[in-house]
Amino acid sequence: MTRVAHATFKTRVRNDALEESSPFEWKDLTSEDIFKGKRVVVFALPGAFTPTCSTSHLPRYEELYDAFKALGVDEVICLSVNDAFVMYQWGKSQNIKKVFLLPDGNGEFTRKMGMLVEKQNLGFGARSWRYSMVVNDGEIERMFVEDGFDDNYPADPFEVSDADTILEYLKDR
Repeated sequence: MTRVAHATFKTRVRNDALEESSPFEWKDLTSEDIFKGKRVVVFALPGAFTPTCSTSHLPRYEELYDAFKALGVDEVICLSVNDAFVMYQWGKSQNIKKVFLLPDGNGEFTRKMGMLVEKQNLGFGARSWRYSMVVNDGEIERMFVEDGFDDNYPADPFEVSDADTILEYLKDR
């Protein structure tokens, strides 16, 4: 098995001890913090607020969250090359309560995973290719990568990184 890339994620977390007008503070999370001793489903997508990501990809993982938990998954994570502020607002607008939205603002994890693509043709810059994976204690158990991986690929395939594919995989284990 292959290990997930080591990276540090710049996140924002709620701290009720802070002023009510700004109750969030920065918190660095490392790959080890996220994956050590846990079985985690990760799905990565090109960007918050984009059509497929907002209408299908993220909502379905949220909808099936409890089914993942029942199959021994500790956490479901949505990763995107967006900053913490964008991910927070996207989660709020989507009413996400269960899936953890993980910002990879600098694309460090995505680049180290070999999943960073250039999307200048869409005005996006560097983004994550769409994929999903099951990670067990930092080891990639199974990865589903969409076809067409290439810089400036004109389409946005969404066939194998969906929540139902991961759920079927987990049911068979």
